[in-house]
Amino acid sequence: MRSPSTDSSRCAAFKVPMSSVPAADAAAPAIARRNRLVINLLLVSAFVVILNETIMSVAIPPLMESLDVTAAAAQWVTAAFLLTMAVVIPMTGFMLQRMHTRAIFLLAMSLFSFGTLAAALAPGLELLVVARVIQASGTAIMLPLLMTTVMTLVPAETRGKTMGNITLVISVAPAIGPVISGLILNYLHWRWLFVLVLPIALGSLWLGWRRIENVTTPREAPLDVASVVLSVFAFGGIVYGLSLLGVPPVPGQPPAWAPLGAGVVAMIVFVQRQLKLLETGSALLDLRVFTSRNFTVSLVLFAILMLVLLGTIIVLPIYLQNVLGISTLQTGLLLLPGGLLMGRLGQRAGRWYDRVGPAKLVIPGVVIVTAVLWAMTLLGTQTRVEYILAGHVVMSVGFALLFTPLFTVSLSSVRPDLYSHGSAVLGSLQQVAGAAGVALFVALMSAQRARLAAAGTAEIEALTGGVRAAFLCGAILALAAVACALFVRKPPAPALPAAH
Repeated sequence: MRSPSTDSSRCAAFKVPMSSVPAADAAAPAIARRNRLVINLLLVSAFVVILNETIMSVAIPPLMESLDVTAAAAQWVTAAFLLTMAVVIPMTGFMLQRMHTRAIFLLAMSLFSFGTLAAALAPGLELLVVARVIQASGTAIMLPLLMTTVMTLVPAETRGKTMGNITLVISVAPAIGPVISGLILNYLHWRWLFVLVLPIALGSLWLGWRRIENVTTPREAPLDVASVVLSVFAFGGIVYGLSLLGVPPVPGQPPAWAPLGAGVVAMIVFVQRQLKLLETGSALLDLRVFTSRNFTVSLVLFAILMLVLLGTIIVLPIYLQNVLGISTLQTGLLLLPGGLLMGRLGQRAGRWYDRVGPAKLVIPGVVIVTAVLWAMTLLGTQTRVEYILAGHVVMSVGFALLFTPLFTVSLSSVRPDLYSHGSAVLGSLQQVAGAAGVALFVALMSAQRARLAAAGTAEIEALTGGVRAAFLCGAILALAAVACALFVRKPPAPALPAAH
């Protein structure tokens, strides 16, 4: 017969405080509401800052006239923004580890809001460029913050749905940016592009200050200053060098190979240093994310898609305006349905991903994009606008099936403690691949156009031939993307805590 002391000791050993269970159940809805609030605030803020990234795309001619500057000088309003994004994003992995959610959100939106105000008041081009750099510093922080927060707060089984909302933001904002810009510039001064954005940015900042809570736990991570310097030269040099390719040389401007070569050398040294700093845990960008085969394959596929997408975004409007002769506003309106559809389907693709995994979405998506690119190699001087609209809408469907699953698969394939670095790598690659796509498509278009013009071909025919050459390159690259898509796998579910 067991003694009372033995029974009581066993009961004590396995005793669970009953009051803790209802307390946890009561706290769960409050935590869920807090998480939804944080994610929704980040989504709205990300929409505002990404919208600003493309809203200046059609404002160069008014800037030239208003500030009495050349086209090459006015382009720095956009170039400085993109360069700053390329430089700051690699550092966000470190920042997200060191700072609370609330602090980093307020920093990002404060920088963006101050930059927007400075741009609206800028008396000349120099201060306008400085203001755009400040804006870009806030923008560069926001998307990695959003992705890292989603990966941290959202369970693996429902991440696709939330990532679909991110796809909605990053698809719709760039799509409507040029349209909004065209409408504003038809009636108002270019400064209104910033004046109208400022209240929205300040509203997001105020809401964040009042309502956002800390949802992550920062940890000590030493800052390696040498890595910061190398990162600036590596990512900045590569993006700047790529942006110069295919562009007519300007007096006083370095040849494209100079910053590009310096950036490649700095990148090699940067990578070597990050690998060495892994031993002490002080890497600015933790490259252990590449030990996941699924992350690496998804990243390669994402890079090809961004290259093709950004190249298309640049070359297709050139074709529509300079060959088919439609206006800037008409071009924006023509491309708007595809952008809106991409965002809407991106949301649905997230739900589909949660049910069926990535393969049934990624493979059809990349096949659709590839087919449309091959169709675009047949564009001519008399191609009907309706066909262009249909092709762009179909291509947008393909991209919608691709981006949400790739965002989810890539970041879900790395360890939770590396989410911030995975987001930083994804954002950095987006900038580099986008710059490479623009450079490649424009260089091929310009080279083929010059060759045909030298052979006596009419100007419009020569430009059309250049556009076809650019899309042929994109179609060939898309075939490589089809091969990559075959190797994308759904990450395994995270292990449950061991029972005790």
